Amino acid sequence: MISILKKNKSLNFVIACIVTAALSTLFIYLGVNTFEDYGWTVFAIIPFFSGFTTTLLISYYEPITFANAFKSSLLVFFACCACLLLFAIEGIICILMAAPIAIPFVIIGAFVGYQIQHKKSSGVKMMILYVLVVPSLLAFENHTDYEPTIFPITSSIEIDAPIEEVWKQVIEFPQMEEPTEFLFKTGIAYPINAKIEGKGVGAIRYCNFSTGSFVEPITAWNEPNLLAFSVEKQPIPMKEISMYEINPAHLHEYFVSKKGQFKLTKLANGKTLVEGTTWYYNKIKPETYWKIWSTYIIHKIHDRVLNHIKTTCENKSNPLKIQS
Repeated sequence: MISILKKNKSLNFVIACIVTAALSTLFIYLGVNTFEDYGWTVFAIIPFFSGFTTTLLISYYEPITFANAFKSSLLVFFACCACLLLFAIEGIICILMAAPIAIPFVIIGAFVGYQIQHKKSSGVKMMILYVLVVPSLLAFENHTDYEPTIFPITSSIEIDAPIEEVWKQVIEFPQMEEPTEFLFKTGIAYPINAKIEGKGVGAIRYCNFSTGSFVEPITAWNEPNLLAFSVEKQPIPMKEISMYEINPAHLHEYFVSKKGQFKLTKLANGKTLVEGTTWYYNKIKPETYWKIWSTYIIHKIHDRVLNHIKTTCENKSNPLKIQS
């Protein structure tokens, strides 16, 4: 077998790619399904291991260039992504979001493997070490106490309508049109309407999204200036694009909205400034990277609501706008 692999570069390449893609897929499956961990091991260590191992296996019998190590490692990465889709482990959107952080670690792994490819014994030992260490790291991350940071995200809009009219639309707004934004066509949850039961502190507001309803007990009712609420229950943040009906762990208790508020300010020009704020946490790590995505998505959700309130209020305040 060894002599065959020495002579047949193509066979050696295929076996190296299959072994690495299979191991990487297995480790990711263990991470997100068994340990329900979305952290550094899944998004950094496993991609590094993938590039590293691919390069060492391909170069075991004959040295390769860094260009070949780079291309081979990326090929294995994309093969692993295809396996995640094929075996219903993750959906397309999650994979696309994770790719910008995972790919650099794949390349770093390929570079390290390329640098030590001539030290075959050390390379093999390190490869075996990674095979043993990755599951341990997954288990360690899963059992590490972690207190996620709660971030506030604020969006604002100026509305050409009296503050009293804007207040009515803030506490309860009618059905929205279907979204035109590409983001919401990918499965990301978007608001549809809002209803309220009761009045004042203790009333229950329901902000209905495409995936379900936010249940929001009112904690502050300062008409017409401030409406604040906690979040008692929330729907899943997105519906994954997949060939199957999948329900990955990251859709539950990883992106959590804790509370929110609308602050209304009457401006000197008779218009109303509306500021919407959401306090949330995201347990997916690295926190800094995933905050970029969550901030963008929350702003888009805010904009959809605020623009809808603006259109509704301004049309009511100036009926001529409806005709135009």
